[in-house]
Amino acid sequence: MTLTAGSAPDRMRILAGTGELCVCAQAPVLMGILNIGDDSVADQLHLPLPAEQQQRAQQLIAEGAQVIDIGVQSGRTDTSPISATEEIERLSPLVSELSRQGVLISIDTYRASVAEAALRAGAHIINDVGGMSDPEIAEVAASFRAALVLMHTRAAPKTAAFPGYEDPVAEVASHLEAMMQAAIDAGVDEGQLILDPGLDYAKTPSESILVLRGLSELHALGRPLLLAVSRKYFIGMLTGRAPLQRLAGTLAAVSFGLDAGAQILRVHDVAAVRDLLTVRAALEGEHEPEMKGDPEAEALKWLPPKQPSHSPH
Repeated sequence: MTLTAGSAPDRMRILAGTGELCVCAQAPVLMGILNIGDDSVADQLHLPLPAEQQQRAQQLIAEGAQVIDIGVQSGRTDTSPISATEEIERLSPLVSELSRQGVLISIDTYRASVAEAALRAGAHIINDVGGMSDPEIAEVAASFRAALVLMHTRAAPKTAAFPGYEDPVAEVASHLEAMMQAAIDAGVDEGQLILDPGLDYAKTPSESILVLRGLSELHALGRPLLLAVSRKYFIGMLTGRAPLQRLAGTLAAVSFGLDAGAQILRVHDVAAVRDLLTVRAALEGEHEPEMKGDPEAEALKWLPPKQPSHSPH
């Protein structure tokens, strides 16, 4: 296909079960990351107890997340995969409880059996991080009319592979288009589809940067774009910083992605990205922005006075 840079449509809808999610680049959807596994490389929160997991989900919502993306198994290639049974056992109780509370839930998995169990428990979106390595995942999405994130990768899940690209953007677009067609052939409505260019998945840091630079060209595929740059390896390689020190780099990548028309932002630091969106909207808007701070709050004006130090006698 011929790709040209373009802007995101003013408004798009995503079918998700019996409802729908409306997205636009001017007001992107915030997807908060909730890792409940043991080996995430980018998130050092360990939440083994259901109460802790629910509390973290509610914290992300309070910070501005509209979707909670729950994952048990990380994409790390230096750890062994857990069984589908264990993945389901860990996910299902949390999904059931959050669904009961009315939370919009995405499931980060590459297994059709796990996706089906999560949807039965009340999830709404399948975030397929395997690039349809399990082709039945599309059939599951079709059966439940769940939204389906198609993420680009040319490596099997939990496998380190860097196949190389002559033209990363064109090849990502071509692969995503083929996955879209495969999903539609399996019964998925095009309106259920979301596209993720899969930064850092089977790509070197330089290739991820090239794909991000060409993100606007993927609008030619006609579906909402999910941007997953939070704490990514390519940011670490650019800055020399460890995952938990990549907030500034993440915000820079998010801002660039917004300029390119990303409509869904999958992030760890929801509050910080919410602030970024708030300030961007105020600067780009034509009307008087809403001031959320209390004009009488002295703490918003000045640094607090230093407390006197007491030297021991």
